[in-house]
Formats: sequence, C-alpha cells, structure tokens
Amino acid sequence: MKNNEKIVIVGAGLCGTLLAMRMAQRGFKVDLYERRSDIRKASIEGGRSINLALSNRGLKALALVGMDDEIKKECIPMYGRKIHPVQGEGWLSKYSGREGEWINSVSRGGLNISLLKGADEFENLTVHFDQKCLGVDILTGKASFKHTVTGEETHIEDAVVIGTDGAGSAVRRSLMANSTHLLFNFSQHFLRHGYKELTIPPNSDGTHRIEKNALHIWPRGAYMVIALPNLDGSFTVTMFHPYEGEHGFNTLNAPDKVQRYFEKEYPDIVPHMPELVEDYFDNPTGTLGTIKCYPWQANGKVLIMGDAAHAIVPFYGQGMNAAFEDVTVFDQIINEHEGDWKKIFKTFEDTRSDDTNAIADLAVDNFYEMRDHVDNPDFKKKRSLEMQLEQNYPEYYSKYSLVTFNENISYAEAMRKGREQDALLLKICQQGELPEEKVILEKLMAL
Repeated sequence: MKNNEKIVIVGAGLCGTLLAMRMAQRGFKVDLYERRSDIRKASIEGGRSINLALSNRGLKALALVGMDDEIKKECIPMYGRKIHPVQGEGWLSKYSGREGEWINSVSRGGLNISLLKGADEFENLTVHFDQKCLGVDILTGKASFKHTVTGEETHIEDAVVIGTDGAGSAVRRSLMANSTHLLFNFSQHFLRHGYKELTIPPNSDGTHRIEKNALHIWPRGAYMVIALPNLDGSFTVTMFHPYEGEHGFNTLNAPDKVQRYFEKEYPDIVPHMPELVEDYFDNPTGTLGTIKCYPWQANGKVLIMGDAAHAIVPFYGQGMNAAFEDVTVFDQIINEHEGDWKKIFKTFEDTRSDDTNAIADLAVDNFYEMRDHVDNPDFKKKRSLEMQLEQNYPEYYSKYSLVTFNENISYAEAMRKGREQDALLLKICQQGELPEEKVILEKLMAL
C-alpha cells in the first residue's frame, strides 16, 4: 500500500488506539479522533470502570506494537476464581491445570493511558481530542467532526474511515442510516440485570485486604458480586443484580436497606468495605447489553470494529480481548490483500462476524455459570476433572481454556468444541464412578 494513504480512526479507546498504532507502524498517515478530552489530563469518570481481564488474545495483539511486556507490568495475575459462599469456607477454582496460564487484572483507564502514550511516539499519528463525530458518508468516506468546546467543524475527505467508537458508535449509525442500501441488520439485547461499582480499599500499609491473585466471586443464584485486584492494594468490586424485585437495585434504595442487605447476603465482604453505602449511592447503575450487527463495512470506505461492531457483556473477560483480536485479524488480512480496501474490509467482516457472535453468546452463558453454577456440586466435580485432565494431558483444553488461553483457535470453534466437552463431562460426572482419565480423554479428543 502507498504510505501516504490516510486512515481516519474514530474513537481513541483501547481498540482504536491500538489499531492506530499498528496502522502507523505500517506507514499510513493516521488521524485518531476522540469525543472525550485527553484522559491523561482529565479525571477518569468513576463508577463505570469494570476492571478488565487481559488474556492471551489481547496480549498477542499488544505484541504487534511491542507493548505486551510493558502492559504486563501494569497487571496483577489472577490464577483462578475465589468462590465465597454465604456460609462456610471459600475455595479457589483455578483457571487452568497447566502451568503458566492465568488471566490478568488491569485498569481500563490505566491501559488506555499507556496506549495513548505509545501513540505519541509516532510522527505519522495524530490524536484529536474533544471531537464529536457527526457522521460518515459511506459512499465517499467523508467524515465530519465538531469540536465539543469551540464548536468548530472539521470535514475530512479521501480517507479510509474505521469506527472504533464503542457501543454507541456514530460510525455504525451512519451505516444504519443507509440500511436499505446495505440491508443493515442490528440487534441490541439487554440483560435484566445492571451493575454498580463499589470498592475494597487497601490496608493502611498498601496491601490487599483479601487474596490478591484471584478473581473473587460471591455467587448467590440470581445475582452476584465480583472483585478484581488493583496495583494500589484496592479491589474494584462490581455488584451484578436485577433492577426489580427483592434483590433489585430499585428496591435497595435507602442506606439502611443496603447495609442490612450486604450483612445478610455478603457478610464476609462487609468488614472490608468501610465506604460501602457511600459508594453504592455515589456510583451510577450501568446497563449490560449485547450488540450484534451486519454488515460492518461499506464500499471499501467505511468499517467498524470492536464494540462498535460487537459489544458484549463482561462475563467471559473477553470484550477487550476480542476487540484487540480484531486488530490482529485485520492486520493479517492486510498482508493477504494489500492495496485492496474493499477486499480487506469484506474479508475482515466475513472472517470475524461468526467469531464475535460466538463470544457474545459465551459471555451470556458465563454470566449464568458464575451466578448460578460455580457452587453446584456437579459443576465443581466437572471443573476438578477438567483441571486434572489439563494437568496430566496438556493437549486437552477445557472450554474456558479454549477461549482464554488458546489464541490459535477461533471463538466459534472454541464454542462448538467447548459446549460438546461440557455436555460430555457433566454426563460423566453425574453417572457416579469416573472412568479412567485416558478413556475420558479419548472421548473428549474425538469431539
């Protein structure tokens, strides 16, 4: 491709900034437009920053721009789920039976800041903040922006436009506005649950109050609380509850109700949350939704990726990893179809849509697993068997490991194979006495 080709990327979040860096590495002139102010200079909005779980697919993408090792320094390894029942001792359910496999807790804001700093290193990459996208002409690729402070408008022509501007994407809306021409399909599905961010502060000496290297879960059937560690000794706690009913956010509407409720439902966490009530009422209640759409591109001029194309709920820890993997796949396709944007965009769309639909469905499945099943005896037995098999036979990957630790298999294939494995293992565990491991492995590997 010609190095003087101009690429306009809309949205300087995680996916957009990583994509901008990779395109700049390839020699393109890149302009990255962001509606928000520079988060390095402004305070990050509180209450909506669910911690991210960085795993193999995301690290592979970061390696493209040489930032994987740097970002690892900002992460805390989490080796498994620490399950906290209402009564009795908690236990750790490891993520993998193989050595050296874990997921990494990382701050969304901190990661975004690191990527923006990396973007500053490229002379052919310019980041424009406070720029609201007014829309994109899908026939010409003309992109229009309005400065949110001065009101000045900017119109860019003769560029390739890629929208990475999140679930509320303005670029996607431009595609939707041409739905008859594109036969554009769009669906948005909300869980009947929302989320609210709370905090476990660090001890006075900066250490963590509970187990540092774990993702903590308080599963309660129809609702739950999780906690992920931060480098400063704190935990980001997220409450996933329905909106209505006895356990709903709309019912827990007074300080005394919230305090009594937590003392009853989450008694072991209360001593670690001295500002529980303040956090609860200070922070907003967020929504949890899945977005699927098609097509993702038009005329070799406009493309969407990341949450703009496939927003998912956070329960597999794969939203960021899937968006980062978009960059990896897009980069590979550029290698295969150099110079032909129509072919690049169409191939990317056809290659990725089945996979992102699969991880969206798996993320919803995992919501119910984390909420309802992690404390179930049959599930615990199955999970223990999976760990033994992975430890003794590294060629076997559980469904979770296929998604999280095997970046060389697609999400769609991981879902197919993983669901079949789950069904078989649950059936074996429910039958009573287990067959020999080699017999089980042969059946699993035949799927």
